[in-house]
Amino acid sequence: MAAAAATFHDAELAAGLPAERPEAGRRSFWTGTPEIYFSKAIDNSRLVKMEDPQRNREMKHFGTALACLFLLVFTYAWQHFKAIEYGYQIESAKRELSERTEMNHALRLEDASLRDPERIDVLARRMGLVPPQPGQVIRMDVGAAEGQGPVMASVEPVTGIPGR
Repeated sequence: MAAAAATFHDAELAAGLPAERPEAGRRSFWTGTPEIYFSKAIDNSRLVKMEDPQRNREMKHFGTALACLFLLVFTYAWQHFKAIEYGYQIESAKRELSERTEMNHALRLEDASLRDPERIDVLARRMGLVPPQPGQVIRMDVGAAEGQGPVMASVEPVTGIPGR
């Protein structure tokens, strides 16, 4: 050790570096033996790997377990995202149903107001129409009123309505 330290100290002096003398209370930077590393090229090309059947079996089991876990995780994720998507579709359908219900209610109110007989009478009088004379109105649903049921065709002669 002393020889290595002396050699290092001598190399510093030869390089022209100022020599530092360790003082009494101070330790030197080099406290131990200098370590020297050598690299050696190792040729493993002649080595042959031996198959380990137990290791192969363990790796197959591990791969199968990992594949099952992967499948389960992705199945869960797929179900989760589908549930979220169906939730959005249900909310959209509910919103559309409420909009159509409101529209249906508004249309029924409009239909009822348009079918009002007093309103129709006022509009007819404005256009110059008069109420029908007795005998001018022919009811088409007379057969249904008598309880005979619907009539598909009949052989009765057609009576003409005299013109004006």
